[in-house]
Amino acid sequence: MGVRASVVVCVTSFLLGSLFTHWIADSLTLWKSPVTDEHLWTAALYYSILTRGPVQILYALFAITILGGTTIFWSFNDLEAGNLMFDGGSIFLYGVTVVMYAYSVIPNLMDKFTAIPTHHVKDAFPRALRTPTLDLASNHLVCSVALTGILILQAGRWWAELADGDEEEDYFAEKVEDSDVADETKLSTPLATTSP
Repeated sequence: MGVRASVVVCVTSFLLGSLFTHWIADSLTLWKSPVTDEHLWTAALYYSILTRGPVQILYALFAITILGGTTIFWSFNDLEAGNLMFDGGSIFLYGVTVVMYAYSVIPNLMDKFTAIPTHHVKDAFPRALRTPTLDLASNHLVCSVALTGILILQAGRWWAELADGDEEEDYFAEKVEDSDVADETKLSTPLATTSP
C-alpha cells in the first residue's frame, strides 16, 4: 500500500514537473497582458522545438504515464472505503489529464507546430496559429491543476489513514485497559463463602 502510494506521488510529481517546463512559453500567453505578437512567436518557437525532439522522450513519458495509471487502478482494486474515495478521485483527475493530453495537446502540437513560418520577432503573428498557441497554454494549465489535485487527494488519503490508525490504536488500548481492570477486580473481590 505504501509503495503504491509512493509510486503514484512520484509519477504525478514527475508529470507535473514536465508540465512546469512549459512555463517558459505558457507564462507569456496566459499571464502576461496584453499578449503581444512577440510573446506568441516565442511560445510557438518553443512548441516547435518540442515537436522536433527525440521520439524516445515521448516514449518514456508514455511509459511513466502508464505506470502511474496502472498503480492507481491497482490501488483502487483493494475496494476499501478510503481507496474508493481518494483513488476514485485520483483516477478521474488522471483520466482527465491523459485524455486532454492525448486528444488535444499532442494533436495540436503535431498539426500546427511541426513547421512554423520563418519570421522576425516583430512580425505579425499568423492568425491560424494564435488560437492553437493559446489553447496549448490553457491545456497545460488544466493538466497541471488536475495533477495537483491528485497530489492533494493522495495527501488526504495518507492523513485519513493516519487518523484511522490512531483511532484503532486508542480503541485497542482502551479495550486492553478495560480488560485489565476487569481482571484486577475479579482478583481483588473476595469470594463469598457459603456456610453449611
